[in-house]
Amino acid sequence: MIPLREIAFARSGDKGNSANVAVFGRTPAAYAWLREHLTAAVVEEYFRPLGVGTVTRYEVPNLEAVNFILPHVLGGGGSRSLRIDAQGKALGMALLEMPVEFGQSK
Repeated sequence: MIPLREIAFARSGDKGNSANVAVFGRTPAAYAWLREHLTAAVVEEYFRPLGVGTVTRYEVPNLEAVNFILPHVLGGGGSRSLRIDAQGKALGMALLEMPVEFGQSK
C-alpha cells in the first residue's frame, strides 16, 4: 500500500456547500489506474465521516484527471460552516493520503 499522492496530485475548492476535487495522474499508467480504481463510491466512502452526499465523478482525459463533486461536504459552506476548512481547499490533500494498491487490478 502506498499513499495516493505517490501516483497523483490534486486540486480542490468550494462550490457553496459542496466541493470539487480533481485528481491528476502523475504518469499515463497512474491515470489508467485512477480511471479504473478511484471511483465515486470509493471517494464517497473516504469522505463519509464529513457527511458527504452522493459523489459524482467526471473523467477529464485531456488532463489525465478525474474530477469529483462532493455535495454537502462543507458543513454549510464558507459563510455558515464552523469547520477549519469551510472552503474545501484541503480536501484534495486529504484524499491524497488515502492508501491505495497501485498496480493491482480489481
